[in-house]
Amino acid sequence: MVVATQVNPIRMEKNREVEIPVIDLSANRSKVAKLIVKACEEYGFFLVINHGVAHHIINEMEDESFEFFDKPLPEKERVGSANPFGYGSKNIGLSGDTGELEYLLLQTNQNSVANTSKFSCAVSSYVESVRELACEILELIAKGLGVPHSFFSHLVRHFDSDSLLRLNHYPPVTHCFHRGTIGFGEHSDPQILTLLRSNGVPGLQISLRNGLWYPVSPDPHAFCVNIGDILQAMTNERFVSVRHRVMANSSPNRSRLSMVFFGAPPPEAIITCPPQLLERNKPLYRAFTWAEYKLHTYAHRLGETRLDHFKIT
Repeated sequence: MVVATQVNPIRMEKNREVEIPVIDLSANRSKVAKLIVKACEEYGFFLVINHGVAHHIINEMEDESFEFFDKPLPEKERVGSANPFGYGSKNIGLSGDTGELEYLLLQTNQNSVANTSKFSCAVSSYVESVRELACEILELIAKGLGVPHSFFSHLVRHFDSDSLLRLNHYPPVTHCFHRGTIGFGEHSDPQILTLLRSNGVPGLQISLRNGLWYPVSPDPHAFCVNIGDILQAMTNERFVSVRHRVMANSSPNRSRLSMVFFGAPPPEAIITCPPQLLERNKPLYRAFTWAEYKLHTYAHRLGETRLDHFKIT
């Protein structure tokens, strides 16, 4: 039976709760496709279970990530110094955003992603599995929308895909910590689709169309999936890229680790809405390339609404 609702409701404040869709990918594909489309339309965010990514692959990636972040700072910095890729701490991106975290950002089409073969093997296995999961979800979205099977997924499967893996490490914040400290500021993801896996430490929050923030409890059996800006443009705003943030880690004894796969098109891929979604509507965005959008994204702060620049006026 397909799980359309829920594990426990997500709560933030009294009398404020939201139910996040939890979708069982092992159920009937037609029903799953409809549920995913509904979740994308209503939330831009959902959880998937029975996702097919082996536990040992997830656990090995998590273990290797913690081992990396435990290394001395000079060794972490040697992994890569090219901005915006490689190791970073506190500073996020190129436009002045800061947060209470350190991170490692890796291009997934590179053969060498770190300075140890064990780490590289863990990254390769993990990326291969989550890329396949992302493509499966994108193909279910295509099925639910009535567009060609691989219209979205072929962009992520492409050998020149610009997909990324980001490992975010949020150490406990013990000095000057107060409720409301931001670990990673409010933003939407610029790519097509994001798959996030975290350990058992909370922190992720999403903002729905009512403008309120809701915490998302970690689920050891699930991947978080959220719509990116490119998919918002490609669906002519039938889906909306969800805004989210991470609060600083106040757990005294545990670090929060997020392993985030960003499914992205090749740089020269042209972003347009399929004609099946424009039968009764005019296009809201002009055609643009992923390289063009990425350049625009990196020139702006995290919290800005970057897609507006590409709207047809």
